[in-house]
Amino acid sequence: MESHLTMLLLLLLLLVQRFRNCEGNPRQYLTLPIQFTQAHYNATVYENSAAKTYVGHPVKMGIYITDLLWDIKYKIISGDNENLFKAEEYILGDFCFLRIRTKGGNAAILNREVKDHYILTVKAIEKNTNAESRTNVRVQVLDTNDLRPLFSPTSYSVSLPENTAIRTSIARVSATDADIGTNGEFYYSFKERTDMFAIHPTSGVVVLTGRLDYSETKVYEMEILAVDRGMKLYGSSGISSMARLTVHIEQANEHAPVITALALAPSQLDKDPAYAVVTVEDRDQGLNGEVASLSIVAGDPLQQFKAVRTFPGGKEYKVKAVGSIDWENQPFGYNLTLQAKDKGNPPKFSSVKVIHVASPQFRSGPVRFEKEVYRAEISEFAPPNTPVVMVKMVPTYPHLKYIFKDASRNIRFSLNPHTGLIATLDPMEAQHASHFEFDIMTSDRKASTKVLLKVIDMNTHSPEFAQTSYKASFDENVPVGSSVMSLSAKDLDEGENGYVTYSIANLSPVPFVINHFTGLISTSENMDYELMPRVYKLRIRASDWGVPYRREVEVPVTVVLNNLNDNTPLFEKINCEGTIPRELDVGEQITTVSAIDADELQLVQYQIESGNELDLFSLNPNSGVLSLKQSLVDGLGAKASFHSLRITATDGENFATPLYINITVVASRKPVNLQCEETGVAKMLAEKLLQANKVHGRSEIEDVYFDTHSVNLHIPRFGNNLPTRIEVKEDQFVGSNVVHLNATDNDTGFNGKLVYAISEGNNDSKFIIGMETGMLKILCPLDREIKDKYTLNITVYDLGIPQKSDWRLLDISVLDANDNCPEFLQESYFVHVNENTALNTEIIQIEAIDKDLGPNGEVRYSFLTDTNQFSIDSVTGVVKVVGPLDREIQPVHFLKIEARDQAEEDAQLSSTVLLKVSLEDVNDNPPKFIPSNYCVKIREDLPEGTIIMWLEAYDPDLGQSSQVRYSLLDGGNGSFDVDKLSGAIRITQRLDFERKQVYNLTVRAKDKGKPISLSSTCYVEIEVVDVNENLHAPRFSNFVDKGFVSEDVPIGTSVMTVSAYDEDAGRDGEIRYSIRDGSGLGIFRIDEEKGKNLFNSAV
Repeated sequence: MESHLTMLLLLLLLLVQRFRNCEGNPRQYLTLPIQFTQAHYNATVYENSAAKTYVGHPVKMGIYITDLLWDIKYKIISGDNENLFKAEEYILGDFCFLRIRTKGGNAAILNREVKDHYILTVKAIEKNTNAESRTNVRVQVLDTNDLRPLFSPTSYSVSLPENTAIRTSIARVSATDADIGTNGEFYYSFKERTDMFAIHPTSGVVVLTGRLDYSETKVYEMEILAVDRGMKLYGSSGISSMARLTVHIEQANEHAPVITALALAPSQLDKDPAYAVVTVEDRDQGLNGEVASLSIVAGDPLQQFKAVRTFPGGKEYKVKAVGSIDWENQPFGYNLTLQAKDKGNPPKFSSVKVIHVASPQFRSGPVRFEKEVYRAEISEFAPPNTPVVMVKMVPTYPHLKYIFKDASRNIRFSLNPHTGLIATLDPMEAQHASHFEFDIMTSDRKASTKVLLKVIDMNTHSPEFAQTSYKASFDENVPVGSSVMSLSAKDLDEGENGYVTYSIANLSPVPFVINHFTGLISTSENMDYELMPRVYKLRIRASDWGVPYRREVEVPVTVVLNNLNDNTPLFEKINCEGTIPRELDVGEQITTVSAIDADELQLVQYQIESGNELDLFSLNPNSGVLSLKQSLVDGLGAKASFHSLRITATDGENFATPLYINITVVASRKPVNLQCEETGVAKMLAEKLLQANKVHGRSEIEDVYFDTHSVNLHIPRFGNNLPTRIEVKEDQFVGSNVVHLNATDNDTGFNGKLVYAISEGNNDSKFIIGMETGMLKILCPLDREIKDKYTLNITVYDLGIPQKSDWRLLDISVLDANDNCPEFLQESYFVHVNENTALNTEIIQIEAIDKDLGPNGEVRYSFLTDTNQFSIDSVTGVVKVVGPLDREIQPVHFLKIEARDQAEEDAQLSSTVLLKVSLEDVNDNPPKFIPSNYCVKIREDLPEGTIIMWLEAYDPDLGQSSQVRYSLLDGGNGSFDVDKLSGAIRITQRLDFERKQVYNLTVRAKDKGKPISLSSTCYVEIEVVDVNENLHAPRFSNFVDKGFVSEDVPIGTSVMTVSAYDEDAGRDGEIRYSIRDGSGLGIFRIDEEKGKNLFNSAV
């Protein structure tokens, strides 16, 4: 207001000044430059405006007239290339208004879609002074609803399976409108109403709202409109376009059944075992989603399995056995191929599902041996049936046995097929095979291990001579230490066990010695054939150096002493002298010489060495008889009367000392008379021979000596005090002592050394006996429930040669221990129960078996799960319902049940099992709206058929009891309806905010339960939102109005009346007046309803 007062004062001053100047000099006056109130202006005009339509502007455009003589004209000099606008001036008071309008005639029409604004440069010219001023006017072209929506494309086609779910978006149509703002907004709608589909009014998404049925309708053809919102706003038929939507319905079995399976491992005690739980799901609706069958299509050629539906109409199946299953020929189980078929027409089949039904023997996984290589040692002393090593497969399976990979190579060992214990069959001999290597495998040939056995060399062999007897001879008189012969014995043992030394075992001294290490026999005395035994019977002993005892063997050796000619013949008489008569007849014996040769069987020959040159005497060379050969009376013999004969004796090699016989020939007739000296040779020789005979006699006695030390005379014997029956508790630790079985043998050395073995009765390898100690121990855990009595054949062997043995039967009774947990007959239990089952109803009986005896085998049952709905009888295992059940709160109850034995001496054992109680639905719940009540706001201009909301009601029951149908109890005077299946609420009549702003609907949801259906209601509040219909601004009838008032009129005097009009109807067309600007601001006031200008203060 201050600015307007300032302008008014300035104008008065200028007028005064001008009058003064005119009075003094009329042609001289002061001029100010012309100037627009703003350098830039904004203006608006609607497209398609009629000719001579003035643009609107929020502020006044123009120039203040500071000189009353100014004559101002406006002209558009640029920015109007299409020649659409014209600038005009209008003077009111001291202001020259700039007015811009559209041209008339054939001028082009404004089109916002072509150009939405213009920037015009307007020049003002004062004609008197040619003064100029310029300003820019930006003319914004406003949109009018001159274009209709256009579809692109104009036809749509989709195919739907008949089981498409309600509320599924099936298509989307699209249209565009080049207008802007509200003018460019439009709604989609169906030209004709349909209950099967609905279209979103703004997005164009088409939604399925009804259940499709190929047999009823195969094709739906619908026309979709895109209608400008101006249809409501302008009260006209609106501008619209149309598209066509074709929906083809396919006979739908869209989804194939889907199988999910869980393989089970039932207990062997389960009376009706289930090998798998299979669930078949089909996402189709109706019959297409129902499962017709589940079949085993492969893997069961003998038809030993079947798929059984858990309950009628259910989706769960159990794979069970038809009868007994042939696990022997299928030790690894069965791979069953399952396929499901639905009830569609045509039906669809699921993808095949392979489940592995594991053999009870293979539930713990593939078998393997604990070790890849087993190493063990075995003594050569080990008797037959001595355990060597035990191989073990893990896990163990009853049907699998241990076998030799190549049985033909391992006949020296036995293999227990059930326990894996390897034992000896025969005594081991390291010299034949010091190592054994063989493979053990499972009977299915899927796992194997290697066994390496080393035979420990023991002193099992006696030395052995090459011959059973020896004979040798040697000459007498050999030097002491001369070799007679060499013996050799071999011992097959190794090391010191095979190291052999030799000795002479004769009890009486013999003239021989033997080298202990080489076996060389040599003389230890001078040997004389004539004086010593001619034959020697030696016992040569060969001994090894083994432990704990040496092994020895003796061999007879005959040594013969060879006689040599080592003695000179000796005359019994020497130095003979005597006489013989000369008349001695020729051939008559004179004497006999005798020489003795000590050598046995040596013949002595005699001869005359000298003194018989005349050949008068004859000496018999063999008998030694000396006789007369020639007469001594005549011839040469008559000439000599003395003869000295030198006679010798020889054995062929040696000559005796000559014997001299001096003979004197006498003439008398006296007989021959010779005297000789006795040498005593015969006596001396006789004494020596007698002594030799005595020595020889002793040797003969020694030959009959028998050595009892090396002979195994006695059999081992068990003591009479050993028990024949013992008791062992089954939980006795492995390795613990059971009983000491002691035997004795009266022999010494190896003949009395004893080893023990279990010959029979230990088929499951539960026991082992110390080979040397005789201590019976537990080798493997005992199990009374499998075997409660053993009869063992305990055999004791000595190590003598030949080996002798004895045996004793031992009965062992296995006593019970609480070593077995109660075992449930099923791995898990499952039962279906109606949720309205009466209290104290028995639903299932749980049973567990304990293999122990007495209290150890008594079973008591209890729940480990905290529950108030069920109870279990501690003795019988019967489960009852004791509390109310509600499937909707808890559809499944998992109860953990414990079975505990009643052991008194040992710790009690227990096991658990899971009981699944599945509650069957009963229609005990009405549908429940979510939320319980609805409140929605909608525009009043939404087209008919528009879905404004979806009702949601949830029924926690199952099957038909959960299927909900909707209905309107109060339809809002027919303005709305609800789809019974989908719950969609549609507009059925046009809405009008001005007529009714709120609708309250009552909706019911009812299930299809039998025999009684349940229902519930909810309230839906629909608030209709007003659409802005105030499309037109008020317009004054004239651009300016003029009024006059006297300066002395009183305050409140009516000056003039202005009037405006508004094309809107109703409240939108009601007008209010006010003074916003101008020089009269504060001086005048206006009636806001009537438009009357009144004085507000004095002028």
